[in-house]
Amino acid sequence: MLSQNTNALGIIFPNSFDNSIPEMVTERTMASIPFAGRYRMIDFPLSSMANCGITNVSVIVRQNYHSLMDHLGAGREWDLARRRGGLTIWPPFADRNVKLYNGRVEAIASILGYLENQREKYVIMSDTNLAANIDYNSMLAEHQKSGADITMLYRRVEIPAGLRDDNCTVSVGEDGRVTEFLFNDFRPGTQNLSMNVYAIDRVTLIKLIKDATSRGIFSFEREILAHNVNVLNVHAIEYTGYVACVCNMKSYFDENMKLIEDANLDALFPMTSPVYTKTRDDNPTRYVTGSHVENSLIADGCCIEGSVENCVLFRGVVVKKGASVKNCVLMQDTVVEPEAQLTCVVTDKNVRITAGKGLSGTESFPVYVAKRHTV
Repeated sequence: MLSQNTNALGIIFPNSFDNSIPEMVTERTMASIPFAGRYRMIDFPLSSMANCGITNVSVIVRQNYHSLMDHLGAGREWDLARRRGGLTIWPPFADRNVKLYNGRVEAIASILGYLENQREKYVIMSDTNLAANIDYNSMLAEHQKSGADITMLYRRVEIPAGLRDDNCTVSVGEDGRVTEFLFNDFRPGTQNLSMNVYAIDRVTLIKLIKDATSRGIFSFEREILAHNVNVLNVHAIEYTGYVACVCNMKSYFDENMKLIEDANLDALFPMTSPVYTKTRDDNPTRYVTGSHVENSLIADGCCIEGSVENCVLFRGVVVKKGASVKNCVLMQDTVVEPEAQLTCVVTDKNVRITAGKGLSGTESFPVYVAKRHTV
């Protein structure tokens, strides 16, 4: 049983970055994109909240959320199946007079009644395009210590190519206060890139959202934070831990491949802060006599008869005798039939590569095979 922190609740936005990787979100959200062999992107913020004792988490979904609901269930794997609080999934509420939300403000506005009835003092808000293991308790402690209205996390990195048209960078003073917000920043070199992770007093959040709703505002960063940067005390904390940012197909491929290295894997999955996910009772992976496996991350339930080099294989992947798979990311239950040759390929779930076929991409442009397709 995890310790309980009754002073904070969590809000997760699973659809915020769906446009970044349209190939993979036709039937799912960004939050339910598989990652690192056996996880989904939502597992990382959700597990970080659970590890910090946050037992009241709301997931505000917009569209294509059936896969996400199937993955989360009642939240048992994250110790969130509770009588009070626990995991709550908020589907969109729409009729002829109410449209689906556009932005974080309208999303939060859709659950204002719920927020007003909660007892937690603080709110932690997060998107799901980043895989990171964040200590939210340290963030809350810094938020309380600084006396800020809002505390946010940022990274000192070069802006990824996939975020050139959708990013937020900040200027931070010596006291940690944000003095300027910049959007769609195209400057070269290292910048203070926002992680879209915020800590805020619940009552303050409710007031900001009510005011924004009354004025037709829907962007939390552009029209609330940036517009009131001289009024609100926005405190920024640099995050120096490991972060995997998924912002396009190339970044998805690259971030998975980085986890083949032990140092990166240990940084994202520390023993002291585990990442939880939906269980699947598979047998251990079976390596048939004559198979060859080198420098790969392979989940349970696989059957390897052929050759696998520098790959990430999800649960239930089958590589038949004579097949060769190099520099690939193969999602759950992919089957590679005999004599097939794959290089720099990303397959979605339940894909079948028939015997003798050859697919070859490059590290800068991996080939993607959509869910349930046969090649």
